[in-house]
Amino acid sequence: MTPSTRALVLSLALAATLAGCNRDRPAEPAGPAPAPGAAVTPAAAAPMAYESKTPYAEVSLKLPAAIKTQPDLHAALYARSVADLRAFTEGAQADRSEAGGDAGLGPYAKSIDIVPGAETGKLFSLVRTDYENTGGAHPNSAYRSVLWDKALKREITAADLFAKGANLSSLDAALCAAVNVEKRKRDPGAQTVALTGGGDWTCPRAATTPFVLAQGATPGKAGGLVFLIGPYLVGLYAEGAYEVTVPQSAFRSLLAPAYADEFGGAPKA
Repeated sequence: MTPSTRALVLSLALAATLAGCNRDRPAEPAGPAPAPGAAVTPAAAAPMAYESKTPYAEVSLKLPAAIKTQPDLHAALYARSVADLRAFTEGAQADRSEAGGDAGLGPYAKSIDIVPGAETGKLFSLVRTDYENTGGAHPNSAYRSVLWDKALKREITAADLFAKGANLSSLDAALCAAVNVEKRKRDPGAQTVALTGGGDWTCPRAATTPFVLAQGATPGKAGGLVFLIGPYLVGLYAEGAYEVTVPQSAFRSLLAPAYADEFGGAPKA
């Protein structure tokens, strides 16, 4: 056998050996590994609920049936919410360990409840309410919202919904007025809140306040936006949360052209 032939035979033998080894090796992942603690769920099979109980925390998630129509959003929102609940459980355990034990306290609690807002031909909206009890004077709740472009299959924000460079000061003023109307319904003597200036509270800005679509009187159209304001933001904790509606007539001229036709008519009561 010539040296060149011997080298060829050795190379083929080595290749066969490596191929055999690779057959026994687990396949490499097709994409980047998921973040630690993330729930990896195919869009078509995302669960509708999640629950976990430990000596440190009891957590739960509920999703609405309406989300089944948007499987990509369903999978992403489930994964994100479960990751938040797992982080809360880990934090509860750390808090108890640092405090030197439970000291007779029950487990912390956190629930995420997601319900649908209005929907149009292009847009789908959801309200997420986070309720937490960590043993303080009272439990706390906070709002988040989701606005989903059904065709693009992605979440959009106020920056997408409104025209680029739009001056939202008129919407801020309309939101502030709506807050004060609601405050006076609850308490005729309630302190008026303003966008700036004195007082214990100020009105929130529209661009940084969670909102969902308001059901409209015109079929297929949103009649406005429902802004979600948690306790303590515009009044005492005893006043609770506020959900105030601003009609689309107050901001229609500010909408991005791609979404202007999704709004029309008055919001339903």
